[in-house]
This record gives sequence, C-alpha cells and structure tokens, in this order.
Amino acid sequence: MTAPIVIDRLDHLVLTIADLDTTCEFYVHVLGMEKVVFGADNRVGLSFGVQKINLHPAGNEYEPRATTALPGTGDVCLITETPIADVVLHLENCGIEIILGPVPKTGATGAITSVYFRDPDGNLIEVSNYA
Repeated sequence: MTAPIVIDRLDHLVLTIADLDTTCEFYVHVLGMEKVVFGADNRVGLSFGVQKINLHPAGNEYEPRATTALPGTGDVCLITETPIADVVLHLENCGIEIILGPVPKTGATGAITSVYFRDPDGNLIEVSNYA
C-alpha cells in the first residue's frame, strides 16, 4: 500500500550545539553557509541552497525538539558541485582534520565521492559529489 503523503525534499534540519558563535563561524567560513536570524525570538540558522540548519543551544532547546537532543549527535551528508579534491584542499587549509576520504559511497540518487570530518560539536559531516 502506498502512503497518502509524498515528501518532496528536506526543508531544514536541527543541530543541538554547545556554542552558537563557534558553530556559526565553522559553517560560514568552512562550508560557505550564511548565518540567518529569524522569528520573533531571534532564532539562528545556517542557510545554503534552498535548505537550512536550525541551531538549538544545548540546555536551551526550542520546543518541540528531539527526545534526546545533544551536541555531537548529528550525522549529515551535504552535496557540493565543488570538486572533492578542492574540498579536501580547503578543509586542510582551514585546519580541519579529515576522518575519511575521499571514498566512494552511495547517496540518495546514486554513486557519490565523500570526505568526512567533524564540526566543533563532534557532529559527523560528509561532503560529497555525485559521479
């Protein structure tokens, strides 16, 4: 039986973080995202393409939230048009330790080449190119 709901895309995801300034600095300077402030309560997110990452400060998370919202529990794959060799060079120039890669993996729609590293909270970040 087919579900009556058809999901089109991911709009945003949430990361619980330890330090707002450190996290924003990382994602803006290392991954080229844009810091955005939104809502009546001045929430902060990181915009890229037509998606964003909303940030919840640990111990002061917004409701509703994940049952166990902790810094460092995220694992996300980001797709780039930038060649992976250039991504690796940029990460190295930023002093980011590469955990794994470049390695072949499988993305949502096919083969990808990925490089893995961690953000300041220890979240696993995968940046990939489709073949």
